[in-house]
Amino acid sequence: MDIRREDGIALIVAMMAMLLMTALGVALVLTTSSETMIASNFRNSQEALYAADAVVERAMDDILTVADWNKLLDGSTQSAFVDGPPSGTRTLRDGSTIDLTQILNLANCDHVATCSVAEMNTVTSMRPWATNNPRWKLYSYSNLADMMPATDSINSAYYVVLMVGDDPSDNDNDPLHDGVVQCVDPDRGVATAGNPPTCNPGTGVIAMRAEAFGPHGAHKVIEITVARTDTSELERGYTGQRGQDEQNRRARKAAVQTPGKALTMQSMTLTTGGIH
Repeated sequence: MDIRREDGIALIVAMMAMLLMTALGVALVLTTSSETMIASNFRNSQEALYAADAVVERAMDDILTVADWNKLLDGSTQSAFVDGPPSGTRTLRDGSTIDLTQILNLANCDHVATCSVAEMNTVTSMRPWATNNPRWKLYSYSNLADMMPATDSINSAYYVVLMVGDDPSDNDNDPLHDGVVQCVDPDRGVATAGNPPTCNPGTGVIAMRAEAFGPHGAHKVIEITVARTDTSELERGYTGQRGQDEQNRRARKAAVQTPGKALTMQSMTLTTGGIH
C-alpha cells in the first residue's frame, strides 16, 4: 500500500469544513436564543416595574379618602381594588401561584412563616429601625387587568399587591399608629443624649410597598413614602426599588423624598439601588 496516495483527502476536507460550519451555526443559534431570552427578561422586568407603579397610583386615590390613617396602619381599612380576603393563594395567568400571607410575612420578617413581634422588631439591613420597623398590612391586591374592568383597556398578565405601614421616621415606637406632634423644625425630632425628641417627624407620613408578579417569575418591588400636604393632595417620593435578581439594600429612609408623578429616571448601584 502506497501511503503517499491522496485518495479520499477531499472527503476529509469536506467533513472538516462541514463540522466547522456546524459549530458556527450552533454558536449563532445559541447567541440568538440568549439575546432573545435577555430581551424577554428585560421586558418582563420593566413591565413588572410599571405594574407596581400603577397599583401605587390606584391606591393613592383611595388613600385620599381616608381621614384617619391609623385605620390603614392597623389593617382595618382596605382599598376598593381587592379581589377577595387578604390571604390565601392567587393563580397568575401563566399558571404559577403566589400566596398573599407569605408575601406579607416576607415583607415583615423575611420568611414565609407567621412573624412574631420580636422578629418584626429585629434589626436587619432591610429593617434597621427596630421597634419602628413598619408592620406591613395588605391594602390593595388584584390582577392589574382588573383595574379598569369596564373599559377592558389593560392587557396585563401581572398580579399586583400593595401594603401600607408606618414610616420608620416615626419615633414613637408604635408602628400601628401615626405620629401626633408634627415637626416644624426637623432637628427637634432627633433624640440626643438626655434630650428626647420633642416632636415626631413621621407625623402624617406612611410607607407603601408595591409588588408586581408576572410570567416566568418576574417580580418587582417599589417602596415609597406618602405624606399629607396642606391641600387635598398627597406627596410621594420613591425610596427604593428592587427586583427578583437585585440585592439592593437601603441604609436609611427619609420621611419624604423628592416627589414625582411618574418614573422619569432610574439610577441604581450594586449597594444601594434606588429610583429618583
